[in-house]
Amino acid sequence: MAAVGDDPAREGLIDTPERVARMYESLFSGIGASADDAIDAVFESESNDPVIVSGLVFYSVCEHHLLPFFGEARLGYVPNGKIAGISKLARAMEVAAHRPQVQERLTANVADAIFNVLQPAGVVVELEAEHLCMAMRGVKKPGTRVLTSATRGEFKNFPSGRDGLLALMHSR
Repeated sequence: MAAVGDDPAREGLIDTPERVARMYESLFSGIGASADDAIDAVFESESNDPVIVSGLVFYSVCEHHLLPFFGEARLGYVPNGKIAGISKLARAMEVAAHRPQVQERLTANVADAIFNVLQPAGVVVELEAEHLCMAMRGVKKPGTRVLTSATRGEFKNFPSGRDGLLALMHSR
């Protein structure tokens, strides 16, 4: 605080270093944790009908500026003998998001976790997020959304393929 011209001894700032440390512990609780390990409720299934989770809100922190980015995730996979507890997919997203990140890597981390653990015929993960580093500084463009996607697998037992799964993910 002294570096930006404020008085670190003033009443409102005295406990700020401890508050910030606790905040970062929470925001970065995914460091050292595995998104794969978060998918720990896996069940056998004969179904190869797609599973889609949409509207999954997430928060992460940009590793370049330590400012938040946040948005919604859409996760879809075509089972190949195994399904996961739905909350475990959300947990994998949380683990991957709770570390300094870039959206592109976060998208890939979640797709890889689902693919590694469930070994599905195919996976598609899309993240759409607003980055406060773009809204608050630099180009100052609030409301701008970044869309990233990651696809894994060959969709062999799903005739509609990757495009069909994407279409289902966007139908409402």
